[in-house]
Amino acid sequence: MSADSWIALIVLIATIAVLVTDRLPPVVVLGCAVGALLFTDVIQPDVALSGLSSPAPATIAALYVLAGAATATGTFAGLVDRTLNRRGALPALAGSTAALSAVVPNTPLIAMFAPRVVRWSQRTGNDASRYLLPLSFASILGGVVTLIGTSTNLVVSDLLEQSGDEPLGVFEITVVGLPVAVVGVVVLSTIGVRLLPERTGIADDLGQRAREFQMAARVTTGGPLVGRTIGESGLRNLDGIFLAMIERGGSDGGEIASVSAAPDTMLEAGDVCCFVGDAARVIDLHELAGLEATEQSHVLGAEGAGTQVFEAVVSPTSRLVGQSLRSVDFRSRYRGAVMAIHRSDATLGGQLGRIPLRAGDVLLVLAEESFSKRWRGDADFSLVAAISEPPPARRSRSWLVVTATIAMVAIAATGWLSLFESALIAAAAVILGGAITLREGWRAVNLNVVLTMAAAISLGAGVAQSGLAGEIAGLVERSDDLGFGNVGLVVAVMLATLVMTELLTNTAAAAVMLPIALSVAADAEAEPRMLAIAVLIGASCSFLSPVGYQTNLMVYGLGGYKFSDFTRVGAPLTVATVITSAIIIPVAFG
Repeated sequence: MSADSWIALIVLIATIAVLVTDRLPPVVVLGCAVGALLFTDVIQPDVALSGLSSPAPATIAALYVLAGAATATGTFAGLVDRTLNRRGALPALAGSTAALSAVVPNTPLIAMFAPRVVRWSQRTGNDASRYLLPLSFASILGGVVTLIGTSTNLVVSDLLEQSGDEPLGVFEITVVGLPVAVVGVVVLSTIGVRLLPERTGIADDLGQRAREFQMAARVTTGGPLVGRTIGESGLRNLDGIFLAMIERGGSDGGEIASVSAAPDTMLEAGDVCCFVGDAARVIDLHELAGLEATEQSHVLGAEGAGTQVFEAVVSPTSRLVGQSLRSVDFRSRYRGAVMAIHRSDATLGGQLGRIPLRAGDVLLVLAEESFSKRWRGDADFSLVAAISEPPPARRSRSWLVVTATIAMVAIAATGWLSLFESALIAAAAVILGGAITLREGWRAVNLNVVLTMAAAISLGAGVAQSGLAGEIAGLVERSDDLGFGNVGLVVAVMLATLVMTELLTNTAAAAVMLPIALSVAADAEAEPRMLAIAVLIGASCSFLSPVGYQTNLMVYGLGGYKFSDFTRVGAPLTVATVITSAIIIPVAFG
């Protein structure tokens, strides 16, 4: 290998190693990788800036504005309720989600749908975990039906165009994506739902619940609970909540001791009572005389008229990861009070302010009504949703969002305008038409996704220019020696991409693998488009872990899942996706 190839390989290995640790946001890691290639003279400035000059990031930004307008007007919200209230709710929900995900980016789509599924499960007594994971998987499947379904598709199309080939058409991947989505929905609704263990919902009995919130409250000095036993105080007979433990001491710098929560334990002033229970019930503790939240300094500034309770899911790239509420000064930074923390498949102990947070943690936040608008789409949170969501303020503008979406797809598909131009027109239309304000439209854009796309495109172009793609292609191309022809090449490229997706982000995996796939195609004298589609499907269809795809992490905590649930349900779905793709891609593009 040449010196440039070795440098690119070292940079790529370092990038994967850092991304696996989840210590830095992907956009920072990928940006540093591009910078390393630039300052070592492996690539030129025009290649390093190719991601920023590409229309793909701006296109996905416009699509986020369109999705934000759909949220503001509640355009598709009623569809979820109607789907869930009919027989065969799971197949119908998966099918409708996959269909919408073909034209709406799946991350904002799940941010819109997941809270409604949770609220519906609370009202009806159903188990939300039976629906949330299939909801995420269905949105991923729908994302490969059209070019605008996910940002990964746009990255592949852009890099394909940079290589000298024609960009992908809006419906060009439908010949493969639609069968993959249909087969996937069938697998989800049959095999998948049987493999998913019961994870009891938050509306079920407390002792059977897998999803719990924790809150710490202090016994107030001179309050009615001081000198009474736990049994006499009624703290053991709360509806949907139970007292897990008591922490005593530490007020004067002394050692904190854990005290049994037995009925005859006498309460003392300053005792910290740790409760676990249903999110809605935990809120009621703030009204119990004689108790005050340990984070009272946070709560006082947020309580009052115009406040709501929100569920906020910590994202992998959040500055909160590894930090405690106290160390980041959550109240001042986010203008909200964390009343409870839920961690999937784990029991938390100690005071809320001292617990190191992890990606996927669900925070129960008391804040002003504007909290959702300020932080929805921010890199710190995968999902922000109000416990009691008010009706959309601009429901009358729903028709505008639907019209703009249909017109965008039609114009791009016919070739009158490029996808980039038609997406900008659609975004401008919903803003000028009053479906969403200019400020809300800006907030709806996930800048982390947009900049990650730009950095990934530059990195992919750098891998190609360094010659590393050609060197790796020689190894992958050997799969053709087994006599499987195009089918063997498609399977080899897809499997390599699937592995890369679980290690990197899906966008980065596509950007790294596409130059390699194009080199494989050149060496094997195969159709480049065939292997480009294989990369697209492999990078998008991440079902094996909650951290492999953003939507998976969004439902991870909300559904009370274990890590293995994703692998158990995702394994047959991955096999079905690879088999379906291996059959259709060589025929359609080979």
